[in-house]
Amino acid sequence: MSEEGADEGVVRRDRFSGGPARAFMSSLAADERIFAADVAVDRAHVVMLDERGIVESDVAAEILAALDAVESEGHAALPAGEDVHEAIETAVVERVGPDGGKMHTARSRNDEVATCIRHRLREDLLSAVEATLALRESLLAAAEAEVETVMPGYTHLQPAQPTTVAHYLLSYEAAVARDTARLLDAYDRTNQSPLGAAAFAGTPFDVDRERTAELLGFDGVLRNSMDASSARDFLIESVSALATHATTLSGLAEDVVIFANKGFVELSDDYSSTSSIMPQKVNPDTLELVRATAGDAASGLSGLLTTLKGLPRAYNRDLQRATPHAWETVDAVSEATAVVAGAVSSADWPAETLESAAGDGFSTATGVADALAMAGLPFRTAHEVVAAAAERADGTPDLATLDASADEVLDASLFEYVSRADVQRALDPVHSVESRDSPGGPAPAAVAAQLDEAGADVDADRTTLADRREALDSAAERLATEVEVRTRD
Repeated sequence: MSEEGADEGVVRRDRFSGGPARAFMSSLAADERIFAADVAVDRAHVVMLDERGIVESDVAAEILAALDAVESEGHAALPAGEDVHEAIETAVVERVGPDGGKMHTARSRNDEVATCIRHRLREDLLSAVEATLALRESLLAAAEAEVETVMPGYTHLQPAQPTTVAHYLLSYEAAVARDTARLLDAYDRTNQSPLGAAAFAGTPFDVDRERTAELLGFDGVLRNSMDASSARDFLIESVSALATHATTLSGLAEDVVIFANKGFVELSDDYSSTSSIMPQKVNPDTLELVRATAGDAASGLSGLLTTLKGLPRAYNRDLQRATPHAWETVDAVSEATAVVAGAVSSADWPAETLESAAGDGFSTATGVADALAMAGLPFRTAHEVVAAAAERADGTPDLATLDASADEVLDASLFEYVSRADVQRALDPVHSVESRDSPGGPAPAAVAAQLDEAGADVDADRTTLADRREALDSAAERLATEVEVRTRD
């Protein structure tokens, strides 16, 4: 092929090959991300074509050897092209001659790119899952160390009830566990092969779609060829799962920023910075950036949905602009997850400061009302007694104030219902936490059960992740063996 022909590529040739629109249409630079995936997809397709007798074995061997050379030289060495798929094919034809074009038999760039995106995205999703597991392990380790560290709990950013640092951290571990599950679900629907669907209407060649799926480690094939080539809902599901996880991270980051302001948590210097002018400052900058990542992820999801919402079947070039939203989102969210894991594992929770603040704002009020309700008083009436005491007092009411409020509401002494000792215990934040031992509660025994269950769930998810990776590794080995057999000589 002439130099001019190489520049034009194997698809456009003399037609549609010039003008400023060519650069606008090109995705070659951005396609570096799927370069390795494309080479793998090409190899699997050529092996299948050989096995089915669609392409001669000697030609298949030449193509596979050329693909080895293309892979070795890397994306940067590819000739000019509209995208990585055309550029790789052009590079193969340059090495093999016209027979190199047989690599494209029985497929289109439509099913090819759909396969490459899924092939790469599944790896990114597994990396994102790995990051969530590391975060969950950090949260569990920190929680295990703080089972008895009492802290204030909030609703509406107002003191509400005492809890523990462990209980608080486990609330986020539970949320991240659901994020892990959503990412694994997205992986399973991503890991289906479109290859063999061609442009959208299938092919007259006797292809074996299940074989290419097996060689590439896909769990199965998408049954409808039009759906296979055009569908990008797997991108929406993946980016949605990532955006949901980023929202979880943002909530945790916001809490830590607020807690740092109150002196309730001390971040490691590795996850903080100081001011350029105020040397005393220790700013939770990394968590602020994590908080912002949720906006980036939401933007990615919005951009993806907006790009896809009005597309007719089957293939439209708009899809070229859809995929970058997924790449940018998975990279940003995975990085933010790792940062949060590090911040959590290295943070210090000052027990005395937290316990001192745990009773602020009469946060044990519900405990007093519960004690009255346990003594037989209707809870709504008990609530009224404690509310009246809260109005009388500046902060946590003493026993005399509580008794006066009971007399006002019940026309009887508080201590006709509960002992002074029981009220004193109910007013104590530590006892309040210890008393809340219902499943899922903050009492040490309840937290211990949560830690055990969460740890078992992490172990199960790690096994699932290992199984997914092992399946991909096994498929890669099978494909490598098939290629080696054909190129050995």
